[in-house]
Amino acid sequence: MKSDELHIITRILNGATDEYAYFLDTYGQQVFNLIVRMVSSPEDAEELTQDTFMKAFEHLQSFNGNSSFSTWIYRIAYNTALTALRKKDAEVLSIDDRLWSNLSDTEVDDALDDDSEEQIAKLQHALDRLSPDERALITFFYEENKPVSEIAHILNQAEGNIKVKLHRLRKKLYILMQEDN
Repeated sequence: MKSDELHIITRILNGATDEYAYFLDTYGQQVFNLIVRMVSSPEDAEELTQDTFMKAFEHLQSFNGNSSFSTWIYRIAYNTALTALRKKDAEVLSIDDRLWSNLSDTEVDDALDDDSEEQIAKLQHALDRLSPDERALITFFYEENKPVSEIAHILNQAEGNIKVKLHRLRKKLYILMQEDN
């Protein structure tokens, strides 16, 4: 945890609430990016980002400093977006487990590493078809470059579970991209 952030939190808890703007400025765009990836709606993401920061502010006294503030706020954002999505009963795409075993990692890597316009369009379409929690995982790992250990902490899951999910997500994206052919 950044010591200056801990000092800011202490000052906020002692009444200098205007200093909370630091966290909005520092983490607002990243939180928004995660949420918009999950909910696929900029308008909903704006509202959920505000909700996330309000929840964080209301529960700031429960922040214990065992993790970074960014990890803590990401966890709140993730849970806020998931709760909103559950209320909407989002449709989840499932793929038969037998398809996983028939794919080689090399085949998947070659397709996902192809940066032609056609492949990028297929990848974007495939990403749009993932479930919200899958999009969040992709966002954390590939866009935010979060280490697996931090993702595991944010999502309250074992590191091994996160690694397996990332591996399966790569294969799932490949399968979805092939459906576009």
